[in-house]
Amino acid sequence: MTWQILVASANPAKIRAVEQCFQVNFPEQAITVRGISVPSGVAEQPLSSEETYAGAKNRLMALKQQGAADFYVAIEAGLDGEMTFAWMLIEHQGKLGKARSASLMLPKAALQALEQGQELGDVMDELFGTRNIKQAGGAIGLLTQNRLSRSGVYQQALTLALIPFLNPDWF
Repeated sequence: MTWQILVASANPAKIRAVEQCFQVNFPEQAITVRGISVPSGVAEQPLSSEETYAGAKNRLMALKQQGAADFYVAIEAGLDGEMTFAWMLIEHQGKLGKARSASLMLPKAALQALEQGQELGDVMDELFGTRNIKQAGGAIGLLTQNRLSRSGVYQQALTLALIPFLNPDWF
Protein backbone atom coordinates (compact mmCIF):
# COMPACT_ATOMS: atom_id res chain seq x y z
CA MET A 1 0.00 0.00 0.00
CA THR A 2 1.28 3.45 -0.92
CA TRP A 3 1.45 5.99 1.90
CA GLN A 4 -0.29 9.28 1.15
CA ILE A 5 1.65 12.21 2.62
CA LEU A 6 0.16 15.69 2.60
CA VAL A 7 2.39 18.73 3.08
CA ALA A 8 0.93 22.05 4.26
CA SER A 9 2.68 24.04 1.53
CA ALA A 10 2.94 24.52 -2.22
CA ASN A 11 6.63 25.44 -1.85
CA PRO A 12 8.75 23.01 -3.93
CA ALA A 13 11.68 23.17 -1.46
CA LYS A 14 9.44 22.03 1.40
CA ILE A 15 7.72 19.33 -0.63
CA ARG A 16 11.08 18.03 -1.88
CA ALA A 17 12.44 17.92 1.69
CA VAL A 18 9.45 15.86 2.86
CA GLU A 19 9.69 13.48 -0.08
CA GLN A 20 13.44 12.94 0.40
CA CYS A 21 13.03 12.50 4.15
CA PHE A 22 10.43 9.75 3.79
CA GLN A 23 12.39 8.03 1.00
CA VAL A 24 15.51 7.91 3.19
CA ASN A 25 13.74 6.83 6.38
CA PHE A 26 11.32 4.36 4.79
CA PRO A 27 13.17 3.11 1.68
CA GLU A 28 10.96 0.03 1.20
CA GLN A 29 7.72 2.04 1.41
CA ALA A 30 5.98 3.45 -1.67
CA ILE A 31 4.91 7.06 -1.06
CA THR A 32 2.96 9.80 -2.75
CA VAL A 33 3.69 13.34 -1.52
CA ARG A 34 1.36 16.21 -2.32
CA GLY A 35 1.60 19.83 -1.25
CA ILE A 36 -1.46 21.92 -0.46
CA SER A 37 -1.29 25.62 0.38
CA VAL A 38 -3.12 26.29 3.64
CA PRO A 39 -3.16 29.37 5.90
CA SER A 40 -0.86 29.68 8.90
CA GLY A 41 -3.10 32.04 10.84
CA VAL A 42 -0.04 34.03 11.89
CA ALA A 43 1.96 36.85 10.30
CA GLU A 44 3.62 36.11 6.94
CA GLN A 45 6.91 36.44 8.83
CA PRO A 46 6.57 34.98 12.34
CA LEU A 47 8.84 36.86 14.75
CA SER A 48 9.19 34.35 17.62
CA SER A 49 9.50 30.63 18.19
CA GLU A 50 6.03 30.62 19.74
CA GLU A 51 4.42 32.37 16.78
CA THR A 52 6.27 30.10 14.36
CA TYR A 53 5.09 26.99 16.22
CA ALA A 54 1.52 28.32 16.23
CA GLY A 55 1.75 28.81 12.45
CA ALA A 56 2.92 25.22 11.96
CA LYS A 57 0.18 23.89 14.24
CA ASN A 58 -2.48 25.96 12.43
CA ARG A 59 -1.25 24.72 9.05
CA LEU A 60 -1.37 21.13 10.29
CA MET A 61 -4.96 21.52 11.49
CA ALA A 62 -6.01 23.19 8.21
CA LEU A 63 -4.24 20.47 6.20
CA LYS A 64 -6.16 17.71 7.95
CA GLN A 65 -9.38 19.29 6.66
CA GLN A 66 -8.15 18.82 3.06
CA GLY A 67 -8.50 15.04 2.97
CA ALA A 68 -7.32 11.73 4.34
CA ALA A 69 -3.62 10.89 4.44
CA ASP A 70 -1.27 8.56 6.26
CA PHE A 71 0.98 11.45 7.32
CA TYR A 72 0.37 15.19 7.59
CA VAL A 73 3.40 17.48 7.55
CA ALA A 74 3.65 21.19 8.35
CA ILE A 75 6.79 23.32 8.12
CA GLU A 76 6.78 26.91 9.33
CA ALA A 77 9.83 29.16 9.12
CA GLY A 78 10.27 32.13 11.39
CA LEU A 79 12.58 34.12 13.61
CA ASP A 80 13.90 33.52 17.09
CA GLY A 81 15.82 36.65 18.07
CA GLU A 82 18.50 37.25 15.43
CA MET A 83 18.17 33.74 14.05
CA THR A 84 15.89 32.11 11.49
CA PHE A 85 14.76 28.50 11.75
CA ALA A 86 11.68 26.36 11.09
CA TRP A 87 9.33 24.16 13.11
CA MET A 88 8.52 20.72 11.66
CA LEU A 89 5.31 18.95 12.71
CA ILE A 90 4.38 15.47 11.49
CA GLU A 91 1.13 13.78 12.47
CA HIS A 92 0.33 10.10 11.91
CA GLN A 93 -2.72 8.35 13.38
CA GLY A 94 -3.17 11.06 16.01
CA LYS A 95 0.48 10.98 17.15
CA LEU A 96 2.57 14.14 16.77
CA GLY A 97 6.29 14.34 16.03
CA LYS A 98 8.01 17.71 16.17
CA ALA A 99 11.45 19.25 15.77
CA ARG A 100 13.17 22.54 15.04
CA SER A 101 15.58 22.99 12.19
CA ALA A 102 19.07 24.34 12.61
CA SER A 103 19.14 28.08 13.23
CA LEU A 104 21.17 30.55 11.23
CA MET A 105 22.25 34.12 11.82
CA LEU A 106 20.85 36.85 9.63
CA PRO A 107 22.64 40.02 8.52
CA LYS A 108 21.63 43.21 10.37
CA ALA A 109 20.18 44.63 7.15
CA ALA A 110 17.87 41.61 6.87
CA LEU A 111 16.78 41.87 10.52
CA GLN A 112 15.98 45.57 10.10
CA ALA A 113 13.83 44.85 7.03
CA LEU A 114 12.03 42.05 8.87
CA GLU A 115 11.26 44.43 11.74
CA GLN A 116 9.57 46.66 9.13
CA GLY A 117 7.21 43.81 8.25
CA GLN A 118 8.88 42.31 5.20
CA GLU A 119 9.15 38.53 4.65
CA LEU A 120 12.58 36.87 4.78
CA GLY A 121 12.49 35.45 1.24
CA ASP A 122 11.71 38.87 -0.22
CA VAL A 123 14.40 40.52 1.91
CA MET A 124 17.04 38.02 0.82
CA ASP A 125 16.06 38.44 -2.84
CA GLU A 126 16.50 42.19 -2.45
CA LEU A 127 19.83 41.97 -0.61
CA PHE A 128 21.40 39.29 -2.81
CA GLY A 129 19.81 40.16 -6.17
CA THR A 130 18.05 36.79 -6.43
CA ARG A 131 14.52 35.92 -7.47
CA ASN A 132 12.16 33.71 -5.42
CA ILE A 133 15.01 32.27 -3.32
CA LYS A 134 12.54 30.85 -0.78
CA GLN A 135 11.51 28.21 -3.31
CA ALA A 136 15.14 27.33 -4.02
CA GLY A 137 18.10 27.28 -1.62
CA GLY A 138 16.62 29.90 0.71
CA ALA A 139 18.55 32.19 3.03
CA ILE A 140 20.45 29.07 4.13
CA GLY A 141 21.85 28.58 0.63
CA LEU A 142 22.73 32.23 0.18
CA LEU A 143 24.43 32.64 3.56
CA THR A 144 26.40 29.36 3.37
CA GLN A 145 27.46 30.03 -0.22
CA ASN A 146 25.35 27.00 -1.24
CA ARG A 147 27.16 24.61 1.11
CA LEU A 148 23.75 23.91 2.66
CA SER A 149 20.27 24.15 1.16
CA ARG A 150 16.93 24.93 2.70
CA SER A 151 15.61 21.57 1.54
CA GLY A 152 18.58 19.70 3.01
CA VAL A 153 18.38 21.39 6.40
CA TYR A 154 14.62 20.81 6.46
CA GLN A 155 15.13 17.15 5.58
CA GLN A 156 17.39 16.74 8.62
CA ALA A 157 14.85 18.36 10.95
CA LEU A 158 12.02 16.31 9.44
CA THR A 159 13.94 13.15 10.26
CA LEU A 160 14.13 14.34 13.87
CA ALA A 161 10.36 14.93 13.83
CA LEU A 162 9.92 11.31 12.66
CA ILE A 163 11.53 9.95 15.86
CA PRO A 164 8.19 8.91 17.45
CA PHE A 165 7.32 6.94 14.31
CA LEU A 166 10.76 5.36 13.96
CA ASN A 167 10.63 4.34 17.65
CA PRO A 168 6.95 3.66 18.35
CA ASP A 169 7.65 1.60 21.49
CA TRP A 170 9.12 4.67 23.17
CA PHE A 171 6.52 7.24 22.16
